[in-house]
Amino acid sequence: MASSMRSLFSDHSRYVESFRRFLDNSTEHQCMQEFMDKELPGIIARIGDAKSEIKILSIGGGAGEIDLQILSKVQVQYPGVHINNEVVEPSAEQITKYKELVAKTSNLENIKFAWHKETSSEYQNRIMEKKELQKWDFIHMIQMLYYVEDIPATLKFFHSLLANNAKILIILVSGTSGWDKLWKKYGSRLPRDDLCQYVTSSHLTQMLDNLGIKYECYDLLSTMDITDCFIDGNENGDLLWDFLTETCNFNTTAPPDLKAEIMKDLQEPEFSVKKEGKVLFNNSLSFIVVEA
Repeated sequence: MASSMRSLFSDHSRYVESFRRFLDNSTEHQCMQEFMDKELPGIIARIGDAKSEIKILSIGGGAGEIDLQILSKVQVQYPGVHINNEVVEPSAEQITKYKELVAKTSNLENIKFAWHKETSSEYQNRIMEKKELQKWDFIHMIQMLYYVEDIPATLKFFHSLLANNAKILIILVSGTSGWDKLWKKYGSRLPRDDLCQYVTSSHLTQMLDNLGIKYECYDLLSTMDITDCFIDGNENGDLLWDFLTETCNFNTTAPPDLKAEIMKDLQEPEFSVKKEGKVLFNNSLSFIVVEA
């Protein structure tokens, strides 16, 4: 029966829907918002010093919600300064949503947007071929390094694009999160997809150390309400199962013993906390700020 399990990424629309359920049931975006409000102003305080234009590169910008939060902080720091914001995003669907969001958002007059429908490695190859490396003042890679084949090479490449006083902000799951435990214990028993790697902040800081790149790391607690996963036949629970295991229709295709084992573990303290009748999975995030 295990052979009927297939990767969630093989069904794009189901992946998009399960990701939407994840955002609806987690504090992922609230956690990022908190970081943008408290920490980001200090981080970007000097990126635009003595510059007539601030160049920002968004790698895997998605539908743009977090990008626009970042841009508003840069605007506050450098009022009236022209901002050139380029977005690299492989999903046409997400780019359309991003453009719609920009169209209905006010106060973006001094920002010029450009979108490139490509992966970060396609972007990297295109730039390398052009041989003219544009320098950037701020690069951010939010929850996207899982989809990169060669992470150290990617880090090295984008680090080489940093201008004076520039920074890279990387957000991904923390090495202390439930994801780390889940992937370590069950990764080999779930359908693997070449498109996705199990990587946490622990792996990433190790890679940066090996490359001799300076960085700072901030950890923020985030949770995902997985209570519905324990209710049989619950549609929301089914989609959250898919997201947790990166498996299409996990609930109906997984071997019963595997499902029972994961179900039991997800209620253990190293994966989740139980609060007011809810099961809250540890979705803690790491915010890694890389210096030029």
